[in-house]
Amino acid sequence: MTGNGVARSRLDNGLLVLLREVHHAPVASFWIWYRVGSRNERPGLTGISHWVEHMLFKGTPAYPEGEFDRMVQREGGYLNGMTWIDWTTYYETMPAERIDVALGIEADRMTNSLFMAEETERERTVIISEREGNENRPTYRLYEQVQALSFQAHPYRHMVIGRKEDLRRITRDELMAHYREFYTPNNAVIVVTGDFDTPTLLGQIERSFGGLAAGVTPPPVPVQEPDPAGERRIRMDGPGGAAHLAMSFRVPPASHPDFFPLVVLDAVLGGAKGMPPFGGSGLGRSARLYRALVNTGLATSSSSSMGATIDPYLFTISATASPAATPEQVETAILSELRRVREQAVGSEELGRAIKGARAQFVYASESVSNQALWLGFSEMVADADWLHGFLDNLAAVSIDDVQRVAQRYLTDENRVVGWYLPDGGTA
Repeated sequence: MTGNGVARSRLDNGLLVLLREVHHAPVASFWIWYRVGSRNERPGLTGISHWVEHMLFKGTPAYPEGEFDRMVQREGGYLNGMTWIDWTTYYETMPAERIDVALGIEADRMTNSLFMAEETERERTVIISEREGNENRPTYRLYEQVQALSFQAHPYRHMVIGRKEDLRRITRDELMAHYREFYTPNNAVIVVTGDFDTPTLLGQIERSFGGLAAGVTPPPVPVQEPDPAGERRIRMDGPGGAAHLAMSFRVPPASHPDFFPLVVLDAVLGGAKGMPPFGGSGLGRSARLYRALVNTGLATSSSSSMGATIDPYLFTISATASPAATPEQVETAILSELRRVREQAVGSEELGRAIKGARAQFVYASESVSNQALWLGFSEMVADADWLHGFLDNLAAVSIDDVQRVAQRYLTDENRVVGWYLPDGGTA
């Protein structure tokens, strides 16, 4: 038994199982996580992990397309899946006494998904359309370029959905090969939270998944990103009604001791928020960037973001300039705030407010049975279950000196990428 009442087991085929009983409602949430995301994609195959995720909703020999949804909905539950840079996950939340339906679905599609040729081509059209819809947003186009410029070697440099050129070219055989390589018991983690008896449910999981053969251990991601040698910049011009800024700084992964001080620094600058990709915008009206940009009329919006990842990723800042301000004024104001947080220690009241907000956002995001399972699985993907168990205490332990130290170490000129999207005819 690990912290937070989590029972941890590993089947003979390598499948890791994390079970946490929560008895306040007759509901259970079943999640299966695979250690594969855009981080595991090779050049020419960007977007393949997300595409494979789509294909696992297209049926198996035992269950035609749409049957998984009908099976869960008949029981009053819901299901979905998602892909991120470090992982892919699928889940079903439903009445606890029918959680065996979820086990049957996920054990079947772990090994028996069809990848029919006509469905593969149909999904190619769907994903390219999704990609083109994203491209209609200037902020997406800008952030994609800033992300690419932030990494010279690591696969974090491309978006989860992939490059359009790759999406047009990837074949069914390549999708199948990716599926066979990464969708194996030894590369998966099952997380269940809810109203069940642990030994009974573990026995059900062993019967459903224990007979599946372990695969070959997927190859590691050996890429070591070189240290940045200086500021990098990009300017984009295109249709739109406002100028947008995106700024990134390379920061350590979730397992690094500086992670929690950076979360608090994010709350100081942009307001407390949920962890990407699950969180929304920060509660930031009292945050420094909002006061420096929005309250002064320089920008119509501002935000910052700090995600939890396996490898070093990005601390980001974004803003949309107001019609009355120039891009130079907006950027100058942001750099002034970053210089201030490096040179002047935050006050104890401001630190307390940032920590309280970050802790509250975590607690709010962990209330439901589904979200408890989400956080437990997510933590196992980017670090381990102990990381989750210590989350609140690690936030509370962040000091004034910690916040200033990480600001001085990471929010530097040479570690910075700056991107501007300017409406046609704009200046920067």
